[in-house]
Amino acid sequence: MIYNLTMPELPEVENLRLGLERSILNQKIKKVLVLKPKLVSGKGNKRQASLKRRREFILGITGEKFIKIERRAKNLIFRLSNGKIILVHLKMSGQFVYKGAGNKKLISGGHPIELSEHRLPNKHTHVIFELEKGTLYYNDTRMFGYLLYYPNAKKFEAEKHFALYGLEPLSKEFTAKYFFNELKNKTGKIKAALMDQKIVTGLGNIYADESLFEARIRPDRSASSLSHPEAEKLYKAITRILKRAVKVGGSSVATYRLLDATRGNYAREHKVYGKGKELCVNCAKPLAKTTIQGRTTIFCPNCQK
Repeated sequence: MIYNLTMPELPEVENLRLGLERSILNQKIKKVLVLKPKLVSGKGNKRQASLKRRREFILGITGEKFIKIERRAKNLIFRLSNGKIILVHLKMSGQFVYKGAGNKKLISGGHPIELSEHRLPNKHTHVIFELEKGTLYYNDTRMFGYLLYYPNAKKFEAEKHFALYGLEPLSKEFTAKYFFNELKNKTGKIKAALMDQKIVTGLGNIYADESLFEARIRPDRSASSLSHPEAEKLYKAITRILKRAVKVGGSSVATYRLLDATRGNYAREHKVYGKGKELCVNCAKPLAKTTIQGRTTIFCPNCQK
């Protein structure tokens, strides 16, 4: 089976976070198996497996409980007892599968992997958490994802993972005024500015295209060329679309699933993403396709200016 992979964006990761909280919160980690040390050894695609980091990961979290699960942009932050932390990024093909004790309900979140639906662990299973009431599996076909352990918040914060990140788009700090002030100093294309995470976090190809279409702004416009009213329209489009997408479970346009194994419903509401050969829903003229920052970009040349 061949899967068309798409990296999860904010709504998909937020729904996975909520699903994980319902499944594993307050459960003790009885045993940990790390079958691919590379995934707990660092962030880069060319990282080297470290047996020391694997040992620290296993010893550090065994016996602890999952206390809280947070999200920052597209990252998950697992807060454990005694102040310990696991930072997780699924990247292109990561997946969590939770199986209740006694072969009870099997639920998965992330990118579906054919074998994980039937046999666990399988050849794509790389980290296994044996819990009090079940087992949590981390599967990853391409192994770009990572799970990093930190013994305390000080060590975690010293890494400055989010130093270059902008504001969360659904936070009260993210305002139309802030958005306009940040855009006016950007010289690149507006879609690239939305996706680079330095102004607003969690946006990727899907929600950038959809937000720009709703605001009627061409994706190849210079970010600094937006007037204050245009920036406000785009701000409102981003916040409205993300809130709606979170509410209905994200887009699941390719292979992404929620932790209960269902797909998000927002893909049914897409106006431009993935519709390069179709007609605009507003003006019935053909949509156009271009490439921005290496990503396929769909827009309406007639409606978007």
